[in-house]
Amino acid sequence: MNVTQFFKTEVVYMSEKYQYDVLYLGSGHGAFDGAIPLAASGKRVGLIEEDKVGGTCPNRGCNAKITLDNPVQLLRHQERMNGIVNGDLSIDWTKSVEHEHEVIDGLPDMISGLLTSSNAEIITGRGKFIDEHTIEVNGKNYTSDKIVISTGQRPHRLDVPGKELAHDSTDFMNLTKLPQKIVIIGGGYISMEFATIANAVGSDVTVLLHHKKALRKFNQEYVRQILDDLDDRGVNFIDNAEVNSFEKDGDHFKVSYNGEESLTTDWILDATGRIPNVENIGLDTIGVEYNDNGIEVNEHLQTSVDNIYASGDVLDKIEPKLTPTAIFESTYLTQLFTGQTEKAINYPAIPTVVFTSPQIAEVGITPNDAAKDDQYTVKTNHLPDAWFRQVDKELLGDNTLIYNYKGELVGASEISDQAVDAINVLLPAIEFKFTAEQLGRIVHLFPSLASDTWSQI
Repeated sequence: MNVTQFFKTEVVYMSEKYQYDVLYLGSGHGAFDGAIPLAASGKRVGLIEEDKVGGTCPNRGCNAKITLDNPVQLLRHQERMNGIVNGDLSIDWTKSVEHEHEVIDGLPDMISGLLTSSNAEIITGRGKFIDEHTIEVNGKNYTSDKIVISTGQRPHRLDVPGKELAHDSTDFMNLTKLPQKIVIIGGGYISMEFATIANAVGSDVTVLLHHKKALRKFNQEYVRQILDDLDDRGVNFIDNAEVNSFEKDGDHFKVSYNGEESLTTDWILDATGRIPNVENIGLDTIGVEYNDNGIEVNEHLQTSVDNIYASGDVLDKIEPKLTPTAIFESTYLTQLFTGQTEKAINYPAIPTVVFTSPQIAEVGITPNDAAKDDQYTVKTNHLPDAWFRQVDKELLGDNTLIYNYKGELVGASEISDQAVDAINVLLPAIEFKFTAEQLGRIVHLFPSLASDTWSQI
């Protein structure tokens, strides 16, 4: 038998041995973005999902959050332009949540349609590994040559007496009426973003920080400006708060911390982080290695079991656990499975943002990184000094640009009302390491935020 005959025989054998070429456990961005083109290429693809197709981001994460944040941005803009644009604006929370659902409720069906039109199959139910090629769902076994674990993360919950009285981010975004008093526990993305939204709508917000810092991975100089601004707007921050318990107190709730101290509130948001979904899916049965940060993979996103891969937020990785990262990983696996590449995954510059008001966004080498290495040069700009930022009266804003020893832009951090767009403008220069000549050939529309941001490089 020659090589060609052997290859053809092997393809037929593999085709008859398993139901699928690739089976995804989970249907979030770590799965469906790659599964759609993979199925369209002719591979037999299945996705197992026990909840809504699309996972966290479309259904109870990014899409919902940005819809609730948009009215806050409008409120802030009018606040800055007051005297020119007059009026007493306010946010109708109930209408805002209704609009949120107008935006997100159709997304699972839309994503399902894209999958099925590409000939991918959706299997509804909770999946659990039986062996390295088999997952059981609702008492039925599904087999596949390769399996991708993309089970994402879920909200962490404090293990204290009365923990069932606290709520998570999904609960917050589904509130039809916003409570008058809210206690938020935590200092990460969700805590700061939801404190901003609730305060803007009119709630009395208290944030309990486990330490003195919030948003610890971000430029602390900029984070301090965010906290000071929220404090000026009435948000109460309590540092070094060790939560002891939650209790029902009549029509209210009591949050006890640091021994004998307590707060009375109408609603409790536990925003103490997110944890990977690795339990009760059979990983120990088949020998997939994982830890508290997620599933361990090699440079090809391959787990400790050769035919099993993982992508998205369930991974143990140094890259930020964000939607763009999951999309990149999912599409990388499609390229790997279709033979378009054999190379290790090579992550691009992945930006991250906190949707407070103003926003903090950054990408690449951070100011904290640069301070530890003398190969970097740091340039700062006070944005209200830029004429373009004066157009809409931005009073709070700075950016930090990081250059390597070659003079290439390798990192950027910004606090401003337009930080998202500003960092997006700088991404090509950072990812592709543009030379001075190449930078000079980028001509943006003028006047625009892009032309203003580019002029600062």
